Amino acid sequence: MAIGFVRPARPEDASEIARIQLATWRSSYRRIFPPHVLASLDEDFLTRGWSQAIEAAPSARHHVLVAIEQGEAATQAVGFAAAGPADEEALAPEEPPLPEGIAAITEFLIEPRWNRRGHGSRLLAATVDLWREDGFGGAVAWVYEQDQAMQKFLGSAGWELDGAGRALDVDDMLVPQMRFHVTL
Repeated sequence: MAIGFVRPARPEDASEIARIQLATWRSSYRRIFPPHVLASLDEDFLTRGWSQAIEAAPSARHHVLVAIEQGEAATQAVGFAAAGPADEEALAPEEPPLPEGIAAITEFLIEPRWNRRGHGSRLLAATVDLWREDGFGGAVAWVYEQDQAMQKFLGSAGWELDGAGRALDVDDMLVPQMRFHVTL
């Protein structure tokens, strides 16, 4: 297990979060999304979005956390999580709003070269701690149907499928997702 920790994201982390997102999507999702879609992702655009999420979160219950690998000479961001109250983005098509008190993971990524070093577990535990502090009683997360690693990770942490499904329309290609849930 790596020496590492999790901390709230800072404004200066936005570009590193965007880099991690881009690298992870292009590596881990290369069999899920068409190559031209992944190639067209713009790091500057992602950086601006993460700056907004960090500096002007929609509420005090929205959080961006960063997983840090701590080495002898330096520390490095290796993953991140974004989460907040479940909103319409957490819903399946034509589903009524989820009950009050449900949180949602909107993004959870560990850069592939840093996998299996405990960063994901620390990041998820820190996210759950914040949800409990914020008064949430449960949480949901959408996972790509082809993302076996994330399904296994969440399952090992006690998350279960809740039966909801949806498909993202990505350049006229439907990418199926399934929703996991957990009681805190």
